[in-house]
Amino acid sequence: MRSSQIKRKTRETDIQLSLNIDGSGVFKINTGCGFLDHMLELFSRHGRFDLFLECIGDSHVDDHHTAEDIGICLGQAFKEALNTKTGIYRYGSMVLPMDETLVLCGLDISGRAYLNFDVEIPTQKVGTFDTELVKEFMTAFSREMGLTLHFKLMAGENSHHIIEAVFKSFARALAQASAIDPKYADEIPSTKGVL
Repeated sequence: MRSSQIKRKTRETDIQLSLNIDGSGVFKINTGCGFLDHMLELFSRHGRFDLFLECIGDSHVDDHHTAEDIGICLGQAFKEALNTKTGIYRYGSMVLPMDETLVLCGLDISGRAYLNFDVEIPTQKVGTFDTELVKEFMTAFSREMGLTLHFKLMAGENSHHIIEAVFKSFARALAQASAIDPKYADEIPSTKGVL
């Protein structure tokens, strides 16, 4: 079982996180931000990752530190759980429709952090959530995991739908990339011999 536990406590957030990559999409999530809870629940279910997450953050300021620090912790959790990355498919992609929205996500578990976020979100907020924090979350995640991550919005008008498609496509692509390839289960998927 590929799993990890991460604890992170700063002056801004106190986070406890448990991840099982080879799960069934069971989750218990409390970030203090309802919209972020919803997105992480979708991520857990669509990636079939078991995710238990508790965050006490300085939401009286805003949700910036909460979103960024959860991205940090979740990226660290995936990196730890994948360990040497032996046998993984490494690459994953998904073109995901959500009503009028269409989002492309492509990624490489390469050990090299890079984010291309070609997604224009029409509104500054969904409820009380600042939509610019989606990019902050993905930046932190990709940096900590060592993940090359691309998003492209191909169609979309509704901010909620666009962000939901981002998280769902990310979950599906990451599940694909982190799955074990039975043909090469004992090999590192790189000519370098290490990822």
